[in-house]
This record gives sequence, C-alpha cells and structure tokens, in this order.
Amino acid sequence: MDKQSERNESKLFISNMVESAIRIGLIFVLLMFTYDIIRPFILPVIWGAIIAVALLPLTQKLQRAYGGRRGLAATTIALLGIALLVTPLVMVSGSIVDGATHALDVLQNGQVKIPGPKASVADWPLVGDKLYEVWTLFATNLEQAIQTFMPQIKSALTSLLGMVGGVLGSLLLSILSLAIAAGFMTYSESLASGLQTIAIRTAGENAKSWTTLIAATIKSVLLGVVGVAAIQALLIGAGFFVFGVPAAGLLTLILMILCIAQLPALLAVLPVIGYMYMTQDSTTATMFTVWAVVGALSENLLKPMFMGRGVDVPMPVILLGAIGGMLFYGIVGLFLGAVILAIWYELFVWWLSIEKAQQQEEMAELKEEGEQTESGHGAGI
Repeated sequence: MDKQSERNESKLFISNMVESAIRIGLIFVLLMFTYDIIRPFILPVIWGAIIAVALLPLTQKLQRAYGGRRGLAATTIALLGIALLVTPLVMVSGSIVDGATHALDVLQNGQVKIPGPKASVADWPLVGDKLYEVWTLFATNLEQAIQTFMPQIKSALTSLLGMVGGVLGSLLLSILSLAIAAGFMTYSESLASGLQTIAIRTAGENAKSWTTLIAATIKSVLLGVVGVAAIQALLIGAGFFVFGVPAAGLLTLILMILCIAQLPALLAVLPVIGYMYMTQDSTTATMFTVWAVVGALSENLLKPMFMGRGVDVPMPVILLGAIGGMLFYGIVGLFLGAVILAIWYELFVWWLSIEKAQQQEEMAELKEEGEQTESGHGAGI
C-alpha cells in the first residue's frame, strides 16, 4: 500500500512537472513573439514617456488656457514640436538640393578648379608635407587624384549617406515619439495610476513611490544635463556670433551635442580659440578666450544647482547613472541610467533601514531581558 501510494505520488509529481514545463514553455514562446512584435515601438515609447514627463507642466498650463481641454493642449504641443523638427530640415533641404545640382553641373562640364596650396602648408608640423602633396595632386590632376583615392572617397561617401540616413531615421523617431507623448500627456493621470498599480503588484508597497521618483529623476536629468548643455551652448554660442566666428550656428550645435554627451565643451572651444589667435588681434582673441573658457567651465557651477533637484537621491548618483547610461545606450541612456541607479539607491536605503530596524529591535529585546533579569534578582533579595 505504501509502495502504491509512493508510485501514485511520483506519477502525480511527474505529471505536474511536465504540465508546468509545458505551460512555462508556452508562456515563454508567447513572450518571445510579443517582444518581436513590440520591439520596433520600445524606443519611441520610452522617448514618448520622457518627452511627456518633461512637457507635462507646460501641457497643464496650456490646458487651463484652453478651458480644461487636455487633449487639445497635448496635440498643440506635439504639433509645435514636429514643426520645430521639420521646418529647419525643409529650409536646409532646398539649399542642399541646389548645391548638389550645381556640383553635378560643374562636374559634367569639367569646370572643377581647385586652388593650389600655399608653400607654408608644407611647413605645418606632422601633416604638412603629406597634405601639401595630396592638395597639389588634386589641384593639378583631379582625375588622377580621384582614381588614387577612390577607396577613401567611397568610404567617405558611404559614411555621409549613413549619417544622412541616421538623421532621417532620428527625425521619424522624434515625430513618432512626439505623437506618443501627446497620448501620454492626454491620459497622464490614468497612466500614472496604472503604472503605480503595476509597480505595487511587482515589488510591493515600497514601490508606490517609484513612479514619482522616476518622473522626478527624468526632470532632474533634463535640467542637469540637457538644460545645462543648452545654457552652455547659449553662453559660448553668443560669443561665436559676437566675435564673428565663421559657421557660428553649426559650431553652437556641435557644442550642444558635445555637452549633452557629457564631453568637455573645451573640445569645441579650443580649436576656435586657436583660429581667433591666428586671424584676429591679440586683444580680441584674448577677450574671446576669456568669454569661451568661462562658458565652458560654467557647468561646474550649474550642474550642482540643477542636477538632483527635487529628487531625494544624491547628485553624484544621478550624474553617474546619466553618464554610464549615455555610454551604453546613447541619448536615451541619459534618462534610463539615471532612473535605474536612482531606484537601486532607494532599494539600498530601504535595505539599510530594515537592517537598522532589526538591530534596534534586537537591542530593545536584550534591554528588556536585562531589565527583567535585574527585577528578578531584586525580588529574590
């Protein structure tokens, strides 16, 4: 009888294990297909959430101006954002097409004329001789120069086409993200409630504050990284325009990209300072140098003011998360890295508080036992 019961239990156990394995396998397959289906939308949704958190205060102000119509306010902001993205591209595309057409006409007519280098170019350190030789070849025999450097030219054109494709892809991603952000902003209250429910169901009551922490962290990174980068670009870019630096607008854009990527602004400033000393008098160049260096170093003052503002997480934690996330996941990593580290910091503090509470309880129990022992001795005496 005992053996028969053991056999029945063994069969039941094996049957349950097989059934559980089949169910888990089916769920895993379903998750794989689901991930493949939603994968193209993961990045736009993340960006849409970031944009929605950043622009929600503006949406709420516009909502009051529209008499409480949240959907209209969110749609207006999304359309304005799309217009700001598309308008510069449309304006630039006309000049690009005209320039390309002119270049093709010049090439077809054989009217390409490249001026030869000055003799002083050969005296430049490190690259002077080679640069002088290549420049002279292009100036005197363009056809031979193109044949000689055809692999490099093809590689450069391929890289250029890749950059153009990347810009267009980023533009489409931004437009889709703005459209998603409009939906998020329209239904922000219900979405926040749903996210809070999911967080509590996943990680317990302690996760209730995570949704607020995530929103505050995103705003903190926007202020501390993107905001500081914009201020630096505005300060130094104003100097570019005031002192008449060529291509000041393009240099300002490059400067802002470097600052968002958490690279030193001096990378863009130092070459311009060198150019100013070569082309301007020493007084003008020195004034520009002071202006540019002060603007480049201003992040040391601005970041502590903005980074971590409104978040109960130390500024270095937010900054490390933003920089680390940027290195691994690009611009979106600025926000993901900061959010993930902020949550881990909160978990660590919660774990420490549990340990501390347990130690305090143990100390209280020991103290109570000691008092009871002393009172027992006193009663015996």
